[in-house]
Amino acid sequence: MSIEADFALLEELLIARGPGGQEEEVRTICRRELESSCDEVWLDPANNLIGLIRAPGVSREAAQREAIRVMAHQDEIAMLVKRIAEDGRLHIVALGGAFPVNFGMCPVDIMGESQNLPGVLSFGTMHGTSESPQSTHILSGNVQWSDVHVITRRSKADLTQMGVRPGSRVVLSQHWRRPFRVHDAIAAHFLDDRAPVVAALRSAEQLAARKGELKRDVYFVMTTNEEETNSGAQYAARTLPGAISVALEVGPIADEYATRLCADPIILTGDEKGLYSRSVADDLISAAERCGYAPQPALMPGFASDASAVLGSGSSARAGCLAIPTENTHGYELITNDGIEACGRTLTEYLLTMD
Repeated sequence: MSIEADFALLEELLIARGPGGQEEEVRTICRRELESSCDEVWLDPANNLIGLIRAPGVSREAAQREAIRVMAHQDEIAMLVKRIAEDGRLHIVALGGAFPVNFGMCPVDIMGESQNLPGVLSFGTMHGTSESPQSTHILSGNVQWSDVHVITRRSKADLTQMGVRPGSRVVLSQHWRRPFRVHDAIAAHFLDDRAPVVAALRSAEQLAARKGELKRDVYFVMTTNEEETNSGAQYAARTLPGAISVALEVGPIADEYATRLCADPIILTGDEKGLYSRSVADDLISAAERCGYAPQPALMPGFASDASAVLGSGSSARAGCLAIPTENTHGYELITNDGIEACGRTLTEYLLTMD
């Protein structure tokens, strides 16, 4: 596939709304793509979407025992309604690792039971005095969720009738979700984890075309709730065959990690949950090198993934993380045009060369 084809699929996935626990729009697109590549596609009880590519010419027992689970998460950082004021303002909290600065004052979609409603994320005016604490917080750059509300221009009764209640998801509006080209790069909210999802889907296509070379079954798992609890990955790791889990992620660019914004994939050696399996990291690094890339091994104590969650809990015997170098993680993110292709090619090489 071309970079333009990857961009088109990425744009479709970015426009789709996917807050944790309510990822149906994203899942519909992923199912369509996986069904064209995989031997079998299904939704598990945890709402993970799973596509299986079977290794031919290998005993079923061996293929399943040595199976590899590839994980890319469907969900995005978002907000939850905490309470509804009498005037219809929504008081909200974070869903996933989000702060008000990640979104700014912006249009949002309120996901009610019967329909999606427009709203505006508001910090209040910055032209107040000490009588308006949020004004002081805006001027100091210390805006917290307690300073934030969503303007709906509807009554509490109307919102309740439309199925907006505590726990309803609030997401960045589709009005602001289209990707933006910056010379040799792509910028958008929610490249985490939509760009790695595209890499996973492209790798599935590549494996389907070279299926005869596979020595192990491969499960492509589009996980749910990564940003909040890793519950989808935990369930998949406990219930699917295999001993190895590989998460596809965005990788932060920071001097402390010696990471660069380029196509060369980041290979995690460890994160805040602990060290990744040395053998998996080494194999991913070798795969990237065979593809002609200069992989970026990195130890990231300020990061975590589905793979480190399942490894740390003992749900997976071994695990690794392959990441697309990304600026502004959890904000208005930016990757290079060829970052998705590099991630997908490296993953395919890794999967095809595992004995």
